Amino acid sequence: MGLQMMGAADKIMRRVRARGRGKWVCTPKDFLDLGTRASVDQALSRLVKSNDLRRVGHGLYDWPRLSRMTNRPVPVDLDSVVSALARRDGIRIMPDGMASANRLGLTNAVPGKASYVTDGASRTLRVGGRTIHLRHAGAKVMSWAGRSAAPVVQALRWLGPQAACDEWVVTALSRKLPEDVKRDLARHWGSLPGWAVPIVKNLTASQETAQGGNDERDGGGDEWGG
Repeated sequence: MGLQMMGAADKIMRRVRARGRGKWVCTPKDFLDLGTRASVDQALSRLVKSNDLRRVGHGLYDWPRLSRMTNRPVPVDLDSVVSALARRDGIRIMPDGMASANRLGLTNAVPGKASYVTDGASRTLRVGGRTIHLRHAGAKVMSWAGRSAAPVVQALRWLGPQAACDEWVVTALSRKLPEDVKRDLARHWGSLPGWAVPIVKNLTASQETAQGGNDERDGGGDEWGG
């Protein structure tokens, strides 16, 4: 192994270690500032062979966290996998509605599969022993990607008009949502379908009053899928 290759591997590991065990899934694209694609690929292969890194999928690697009980690597973090896929492929990805509703405590239903929506192509990937389903969604759905209120919008979408209007849902969200999430909803409720607008306005009444109204009033829309 040449000195240049050893140097690339060391630099890669320094970058990975700075993120912490189990907290970052990386791709060759994350290290192209350190060398050519060929040299980065070779360095990553070397690190996998030496058990410094774990290959969790095609072109996806992590520095796994070890279980305190067994001292063996724990499963890869799926949120980190999704972030890596988005960086690598230049797409946006969000959890689907059931997962978002579950995380917000709005349902006890547990997703039977790891499903996400994306502005990229629909596909199924096998990563770290788990299957990830990506489903293409339309522009209005994906306009929330990266926003703090995205999980709320996805949860409302999954609940649907009748369940989302339930007083318990509105009360739970009013109590639970941080102010920055409410502000995000208040600023962009024009991107919601018509039936969701009254719910969001109820959740964000104080925010809208403080802002003097919202200018994104396109009357709502019904484009929820792709």
